[in-house]
Amino acid sequence: MSDWSGGWPAPAKLNLMLRITGQRADGYHELQTVFQFIDLADQLAFRVRRDGRIVRADALAGVAPAQDLTLRAARLLQEKAGVAQGVDIRLDKRIPMGGGLGGGSSDAATVLVALNRLWGCGFGLEELARFGLVLGADVPVFVRGVAAWAEGVGERIEPIQLDEPWYLVIAPSCHVSTASVFAAPELTRNSSPITIRAFIAGDRRNDCLEVVRSRYPEVSQALDWLAEFGDAQLTGTGACVFAEFADETSAQAALAKLPSAWCGWVVRGMSRSPLLSRLTQD
Repeated sequence: MSDWSGGWPAPAKLNLMLRITGQRADGYHELQTVFQFIDLADQLAFRVRRDGRIVRADALAGVAPAQDLTLRAARLLQEKAGVAQGVDIRLDKRIPMGGGLGGGSSDAATVLVALNRLWGCGFGLEELARFGLVLGADVPVFVRGVAAWAEGVGERIEPIQLDEPWYLVIAPSCHVSTASVFAAPELTRNSSPITIRAFIAGDRRNDCLEVVRSRYPEVSQALDWLAEFGDAQLTGTGACVFAEFADETSAQAALAKLPSAWCGWVVRGMSRSPLLSRLTQD
């Protein structure tokens, strides 16, 4: 076996806006959203194997191998490329699971991008993004690695220029079921589409907010607490909430007052994923 190739980042994301503009016959929701990366990231390392096996070097608690997106991504690329090589995958999990920060999708994207390099598959990022859509609607955004405006079910993506502010991100000690939020009868499903210009001008509505507030009291409490410091928002369907701050010092001051029952991080918004920078190394 070869040596480990480490330092492959899988950054978290925030949804800065989420509008649900309709529902398709197949049950999927039409939406508009904006993705921005933050500098909270999982870290992955890979060791190429000659025997074709794909192995997690460390089990992820609470995730069955069949649902493990890192393993699924590696097998998908192995099939698409027809490679005989395998890989050991090591994951340092830093992004909280079930919080709406996209950790699983980001991990899958990093596996696709890293193994494309390490196995010598030769696919471009657009091809990898198309493969990633099979794994989840958010995976292509992480593969492409630039802040994005997304529409449809999340598959129609275009780059967007954003400021890179400081955020305080809070994870209440509960998990939100995305499926239950999207199945809620009271969910708004007919929002009028907006333009990128309207978003930039300040339209940051999240149509899932009131459903999550009513069904998850701890998320509602976190939003109320954070609202004392700024414009508190829900990322995706949650459970994580966030607010923008003028500078790192202000965000750190708020974090210092965080109730002990919750976890929090002061992070920087990024319009370009550190995964793209990692590709220029080696």
